Amino acid sequence: MQPHINLPAPYLPHAGLAAAFDACPLIAILRGITPADAAAHGQALYEAGFRIIEVPLNSPQPFDSIAAIRNALPADAIVGAGTVLHPSFVNEVKSAGGELIVMPHSDPDVVIAAKAQGMACAPGVATPNEAFIALKNGADVLKMFPAEQLGAHVVKAWRAVIAAQVPLVPVGGVAPDNMGPFLSAGANGFGLGSALYKPGQDVATTASHAKAFIEGLRIARAGAKA
Repeated sequence: MQPHINLPAPYLPHAGLAAAFDACPLIAILRGITPADAAAHGQALYEAGFRIIEVPLNSPQPFDSIAAIRNALPADAIVGAGTVLHPSFVNEVKSAGGELIVMPHSDPDVVIAAKAQGMACAPGVATPNEAFIALKNGADVLKMFPAEQLGAHVVKAWRAVIAAQVPLVPVGGVAPDNMGPFLSAGANGFGLGSALYKPGQDVATTASHAKAFIEGLRIARAGAKA
């Protein structure tokens, strides 16, 4: 059992994100999606079991895609933006119906802006210093990025000093068959990029990939408990 660790500030995770994460701790990253295709792919992901979807802001017309997915899915889905590099984008994401800000970095100004709007925030962190500063500023989830560089051994080391209730979410290079070591090391979920969705792929492919990740998570969880 992990010993008690005090957080640098009261940890009060975004209720909607926490519920969605409990239902399915896989975050779908639809980089490159277009508004015309967004709703159909979002529905395919939801039907497979996903409850958290992000549209990176370096996609075509990302705010329109966020709005399309938000309007297409039930309220228990969390939709938001990824690759949010500046706090000025936070209001636009919220206006589009987004509830989640995901970042590749841990800029305090972006985290604080997201939390001021009542939104969930998952900053990208690659060092313990970045992780604790992000938590101090109100981060809900720690996005460990890039996961293929950090590795499961880093997850294990961080888990020893980061409170158990804080989700650690590796992102980068995650595939249906490599989640097990991260879960065993203490990860709680994953962000899924090109192995789940690539620009231009059809809805059937997205659905197939989504089901493969759901099954891969089930197998990895079983292995982590063994």
